[in-house]
Amino acid sequence: MKKNLVLLGMPGSGKSSLGKLLAKITGLKLYDIDKLIIEEIGLEIAEIFQTKGEDFFRKIEEKKTLEILKKSNNIIALGGGAFLNEKIRSKILKNDYSVWLKWDKETLTSRLTKSKKRPITYSLKKNDLIKLIEKRAKIYSLAKFKINCNSLTKNQIVNKIMNIYEKN
Repeated sequence: MKKNLVLLGMPGSGKSSLGKLLAKITGLKLYDIDKLIIEEIGLEIAEIFQTKGEDFFRKIEEKKTLEILKKSNNIIALGGGAFLNEKIRSKILKNDYSVWLKWDKETLTSRLTKSKKRPITYSLKKNDLIKLIEKRAKIYSLAKFKINCNSLTKNQIVNKIMNIYEKN
């Protein structure tokens, strides 16, 4: 039984889109945690934050993520804040292959300030967004594997992830 391949990183780092490509190539099932939450609650993530609050969202995120982590041999695209949760993080670090999709601050701030889908980031000013990226990077750096994505194409990133998964 093979471990899960867990993609983590800031919103806008490509967890969902790279997860889809990896699922297509490997034939493994993709669990996109944010999409599962949207399906369950019936609201977009930003709407959940606005109407029910971040605490409500984080509780659902924890429950859904821990449920999915019980499975094995899957690809899991975490929500941007999920790895910050100690229960989720310790389970992933103990049982799964964690891959941090690392991008420079300029790339992330450019992507995030253009998006209205990402509730934590779209309302922040650039300096606050940079502070959030730096703060989260300290926790993301605990992942077992890190890929510096900046100068890579999607296919190159996917190949690096595949190498990690196949060699371990």
